[in-house]
Amino acid sequence: MPASPIRKLHPYSEEAKKRGIQVFHLNIGQPDIPTPKAIYDAIRNYSDPVLSYGPSQGLEGLRRSLVDYYQRCGYPITIENLFVTTGGSEAIVFTLMALCDEGEEILIPDPFYTNYAGFSEMAGVHPIPIPTPLEEGFHLPPDQEIESLITPRTRAILYCSPNNPTGTIFTKEEVERLARIAQEKNLFLLADEVYREFVFDGRVHTSLLQIEGMEDRAVVLDSFSKRFSVCGARIGCVVSRNSDLLDALLRFGQARLCPPTLGQIGVMAGIRDMDQFMGGMICEFERRRDIVYETLLEIRDSGFGIRDSKIHKPEGAFYVMAQLPIEDAETFSQWLLTDFHLNGKTTMVAPGPGFYLSPEGGKREVRIAYVLKEKDLREAMEVLKRGVEEFNRK
Repeated sequence: MPASPIRKLHPYSEEAKKRGIQVFHLNIGQPDIPTPKAIYDAIRNYSDPVLSYGPSQGLEGLRRSLVDYYQRCGYPITIENLFVTTGGSEAIVFTLMALCDEGEEILIPDPFYTNYAGFSEMAGVHPIPIPTPLEEGFHLPPDQEIESLITPRTRAILYCSPNNPTGTIFTKEEVERLARIAQEKNLFLLADEVYREFVFDGRVHTSLLQIEGMEDRAVVLDSFSKRFSVCGARIGCVVSRNSDLLDALLRFGQARLCPPTLGQIGVMAGIRDMDQFMGGMICEFERRRDIVYETLLEIRDSGFGIRDSKIHKPEGAFYVMAQLPIEDAETFSQWLLTDFHLNGKTTMVAPGPGFYLSPEGGKREVRIAYVLKEKDLREAMEVLKRGVEEFNRK
């Protein structure tokens, strides 16, 4: 089981804090936006005398709320198409276990959400990278390049859009291309749409649920952790019209009994009131994106780097995969925590190689999660900028 590259520098962060250093955490997607009050109120007002097991597929009230949510998004989903999970993580693991036998393969655009590697290992599945170069904005390569990776052991393609870690949004044409390949090669297509609402600059997200002819092989993986700023609630879901898959998921769900009841109660309230807070949340993340991107351009153009660097402006989610003018992102990220501070403060980022399946991928890149309020984010990015300058003087 691989260690998480997002969390593996945690011991160095803790040691820095023990030395009195304030650490700005841009390494992990934990937003500091307050959880909506309605969610806490719903949990606080839960009055059943016993906090008992719920249905393995999720509370009926939440599933009906999810139907309303997806229909508002324009996706004609019924309650029979939904399976509630303990976070998006369980949604992915259960789906891989249900669809793949041990030793089979899934294709994943590279760089990728690093926990896909761990989930694949848990399911006995081999992830195969589809290269998406930074120079192309992390968008998909031509069809023939994707098809050349397909073998008799390939079972599915798994993609994330808006993307973690790159912030790239796959266009409708790209989603249709993946759907066409899946149909022609008899593969399942798995879409991680956790960041569905987080789109910037007037762009539009294309859901796999909008693509016709994919009823038997389309699987959407979803979570409310980031959408409602409830990462600790651990509520996600799988959406599919494939009844055999949903039957398999139910059997896995029965083995783990049920998803968290209080988390489901909170998410129901969040779905009910989401129009009251989602718009402001999206605008806030777009402002944060601009702060990070502007500072990265300053780092790129500063002239103190030993090498040029390339920056792709994120289109959605709340991450950027940034190439810095450094030789080794692993060494640099650790050095920020062990040997550098600016006025008693330093910045923690996630080293790029952990987000790549391809050898040597991301060697000069870091993932930055712009999850801090504006004042802290500006300071964290200034610390990063000064850190790059000092690192290159070593």
